[in-house]
Amino acid sequence: MHRLWDAFWSADRGSDLAALPAGQSSAAMPVLLYFSSTTRRLIKHPCKNNIALYLGQQLFFTRNNFESSLLPFSIPTSMQVGIPEVTSAHFSGSVLLLVVNQKVYIYDYEADSWNTSTGIKHPVSHVSGDNCCYSEHPFCLVISNSVFAYLYGDQISQTNIYFSNNQGYMFQKYVHERQAELVGSLGGIFYFHSLSQVGQLLIDQGKGRFWYSDHPLNRSFGLPFDFSGNIEVLVTPGQKGILIFWFEKNLLVSRNAGQLIDPVQVKKKRTTLHSSIVEANITIHSVAADENEMAVLTQEDDLYYGSLGILTNFLIKFAHQTIWSQGAALMFTNLGMLEILTPLRDPVFPAFDFQKCPVNIQAVLMDTKLQVDDCKVEFLQGEFENKMYIIDMKSELELTALMIPRPGTSPVPLAVVSNPHSLGLQTIIYEDDYTDDGNTKHRLNISLKQQQHWGRADSSFTSNIKRPTLSTITLDIANKEISCVDLKPLTALISIGCDLKKKIVIQNDVSACYKGILNPVALQDNYSYVIEKEAYDPNFRGQKATKDLLVYYSYDKLGCPMLVYYNNPWKPVVELWREEKFQEVIKAEYVLLEVNGLFTYQYSLTAKTALCSSQPQNWTTIMENANDRGSFSWDRENYVSCHDPNNNAPLKWPNAPYQILGGPTENKVIFNQRNGIYIFLISIVDPYYSYCHLETTFSIYVYGAFPLQSISPEISIILLMLFILLSLYHLVHLRPSSTSPTCINQNGDFPMRNAPIAYLSPTPGR
Repeated sequence: MHRLWDAFWSADRGSDLAALPAGQSSAAMPVLLYFSSTTRRLIKHPCKNNIALYLGQQLFFTRNNFESSLLPFSIPTSMQVGIPEVTSAHFSGSVLLLVVNQKVYIYDYEADSWNTSTGIKHPVSHVSGDNCCYSEHPFCLVISNSVFAYLYGDQISQTNIYFSNNQGYMFQKYVHERQAELVGSLGGIFYFHSLSQVGQLLIDQGKGRFWYSDHPLNRSFGLPFDFSGNIEVLVTPGQKGILIFWFEKNLLVSRNAGQLIDPVQVKKKRTTLHSSIVEANITIHSVAADENEMAVLTQEDDLYYGSLGILTNFLIKFAHQTIWSQGAALMFTNLGMLEILTPLRDPVFPAFDFQKCPVNIQAVLMDTKLQVDDCKVEFLQGEFENKMYIIDMKSELELTALMIPRPGTSPVPLAVVSNPHSLGLQTIIYEDDYTDDGNTKHRLNISLKQQQHWGRADSSFTSNIKRPTLSTITLDIANKEISCVDLKPLTALISIGCDLKKKIVIQNDVSACYKGILNPVALQDNYSYVIEKEAYDPNFRGQKATKDLLVYYSYDKLGCPMLVYYNNPWKPVVELWREEKFQEVIKAEYVLLEVNGLFTYQYSLTAKTALCSSQPQNWTTIMENANDRGSFSWDRENYVSCHDPNNNAPLKWPNAPYQILGGPTENKVIFNQRNGIYIFLISIVDPYYSYCHLETTFSIYVYGAFPLQSISPEISIILLMLFILLSLYHLVHLRPSSTSPTCINQNGDFPMRNAPIAYLSPTPGR
């Protein structure tokens, strides 16, 4: 059997001390940092296995899992930190954030540089955040870049909380509209991405409870729990919503981002020895956790281990060993692999080595004295493990997994989501096949879509469907034995939000180039055209400009303009594409705006004829309220339908143009009698069509309009009538009379009266 403990010294003692982290050059006279707590912390970067920070009487930063000798971590004197006491630390992507003397400092360990955070105007003691390790997707980066800074123990109603969305480089004040109503002191603020909520831990009269920021959880508090001492909140990696609360005398766990918090039991064999750590009367020295497991080192020289699987909430005590010291800290290096690290001063160099005591959890659990039940599952696999998926509005996702149980057992697979308010699921399990040794294969089909579209949950339970959210899906075994160390749960991150592979395309079946009206070669050769000053307004108010506008046409972006006849009411055919594949013709509501300010077009419907029950929005009101969003920012975020029964804006101007196309109306664009190029911005504004800001720019060429007359129609009619009257007068009053003289023809005869007068020309030769 493997040895239970195997302590050894680090092999690489680090001969090149000059290559250590920033601020550790002796010439720079760095300031050594120290941790304020008497207990020890070891913070491991959840996405980069070799990056970690040890916090104790000295701080140590490692890039190789403490394999080499390290100088105590220090900060340059140029930072002017004053008392170098560290109260909190957090990895945010590629930087390490430290709260030193109530200020936030940033160490970029990739660039080996220090910075001071900006925007914080009041003292802070802690920073909190999370890291997403699934992919480089923008939603994942948002998680890693989000950081809170706050002062622990301050009165919640008047405390100053700061938030950063750029890894802590710049903060801005965070205030919730109901914060002034809250009672108690601040125990922490956390962005629970697994629940798409900001949670504030309130402490009042020995009780702690969470208050959440958004519907539906903002209507009440989480269940209270006993709170005593200076409690630490450990957010486990993986966005599952698992929180660990601990201080020296207690340990609690929540699996739903603080809504329910339960004490951790202590078991021996199959019997519960203690219902809580308080009852066990032990003193916690260090706690470590990863996505699936946790470990506790006590001052009584004992090591406890527990699983963070579904429905399991207990620890077991390993055999007693002499492993505790004041500087010892715990760290998981891999699944089922734990290390107890202790810094020891090097006798030769001004550095520290790390004594490592590795623990193979699976090997320890094989000890028959522990009487741990065998794992009932031999195999659990799914193609979705550690991947990220996107469910856009009204989309669905199908996942599959395979489970093979041990012969004679009937384990129960259980799929759960961390955010049931946004993501609903349905699971089907069936026998699929047999292994070579006759074991049954069980196939699981998991269907996922927005909770609102399952039709099984009340609106008081579901989140606001307009708001993008996140959730994890985890497949595990219910009441899984603690011996299933190598059988980790299958987890994927689901973004209920924008599918960035989607785009909109305007159908262009007949172009002006195809009909020969425009030349594509000329359009690509720095083509320009002039918009007359009477036809456009640079301020988009429908007022005439003071001078003509020269526009350069971008063929690379716009291609050849679509051909549109001016006298036909028109609207574009909008197509949805994904990864260069056509999906559907969009019927949702959208808006148009000519980007150069042309206003020589109207809409076929008014607010009244569009059957609006409230005053519809228009480009004028949107631009007046644009603020920092930009003038062209009419989209799903700020669109309010005039057909929405919850829209209370009164219908004051029923004859106002209705500027929204698509959706329930047949609204169209009607062009004035003007030929030329129009460049339109189109934006899908229906908030229930997609979470994406679907917009694009396209061009059309309006043709068929005759030039406008310079004389008004009334004057033209008067002139025409005068011409007719003069013609009649000429015919009636200027005819030849009966006494008119007669002319003799060439033959000397008298022609008939009123015969036409002949003008004779001389005959040649006479």
